[in-house]
Amino acid sequence: MKKMLTRSVVFAALSLSPVALAQDEAPSAAPAAKPSADAAKSTVDYYLKGQGGGPIILDAKLCTEVGKQEGSTKNECIAEVDTAAGVKANSRVTLWLSYLVPQGDTYEDVQLQVKQGDTVRETKDLILKEGLRSRQWPGVRLNKPGNWTVTLSRGDEILKELQVKVN
Repeated sequence: MKKMLTRSVVFAALSLSPVALAQDEAPSAAPAAKPSADAAKSTVDYYLKGQGGGPIILDAKLCTEVGKQEGSTKNECIAEVDTAAGVKANSRVTLWLSYLVPQGDTYEDVQLQVKQGDTVRETKDLILKEGLRSRQWPGVRLNKPGNWTVTLSRGDEILKELQVKVN
């Protein structure tokens, strides 16, 4: 009975939460590999009982376009930045994030920092709310040529760091 209740809770969280309702499936390419039972159980357990453990960044990309229309590309990074080739100076890009936050948790201490070399050019506070696969895409301006770093952190922990060349 307890297993059935847990499955019902996870199903309800996935299908009825406001965060889940705002999310569509990822664009269909090849089907994802089936995780092991232990990996799936660990993920569900963390979502249900991982309160206070912090967010998990599932994916992060620098993008020039995020899908806004209905369909398979809604809320997805449509045009990813080629970080080696770079972008033109004064470009506006987005840091597209996909993350997991345990049920009932909200993290208001996540920071996005944009640096050109060693110089901090921009800092933003982000709020990450509960969800198995929540997404957001804050915009940043890369306004001068050089090597740039976009860092997502929580306290002293670096959650994700991306490098990009600006021409």
